[in-house]
Parts: sequence; structure tokens; C-alpha cells
Amino acid sequence: MANLHTRDGKPLRRTGEDVHDNSGRHVGKIDGDKVYGANGRYVATLVGDRLVYRQTDSASIGSPFVPKQSTALGGAQVGGSGLWGDEPSFS
Repeated sequence: MANLHTRDGKPLRRTGEDVHDNSGRHVGKIDGDKVYGANGRYVATLVGDRLVYRQTDSASIGSPFVPKQSTALGGAQVGGSGLWGDEPSFS
């Protein structure tokens, strides 16, 4: 299990290739350096321990998956990053 953060510092948890938000909701799967939502659409690019939405990567498509719930994370938000890109939107 590894801790990740969004570009603006919101905490996420990585377990294998699965990404869960602070409340335990399964928000994505990692494939290489890209993260895809349950519908297979691009959500973010993994840059170190940060997830950043990049318009140039948004045309890529992954495999859909069935989300699974996890326990709540309870992590604290950290400072934002100056990485190129935007805050990812997990819907």
C-alpha cells in the first residue's frame, strides 16, 4: 500500500494497481503511468507520488472495471504541487 496525492494535495491510497480516495471509494486503476476510471476513461497521469490531469494524455483509453470499496484512508491533505497539469476529477 502506498500513499499518493492529487496535484493539489488531496490524499489517495494505492493498493497494487487500485487507487482509492480518502473515503475508500475506488476511483481508478493504474496502467503504466496513467490512471483510468471505472468506465475506462482517462483520469490522470502518475508523476512520482502525484496524480495530475493532463489534456495531452486525455485521449488514451483503458479497460473498464467494477469498483470495489475499501476502508477509509483518514490521511491528511499535503501542500499543492507546481507540476504541469490540472487537478484530476474523480467522478
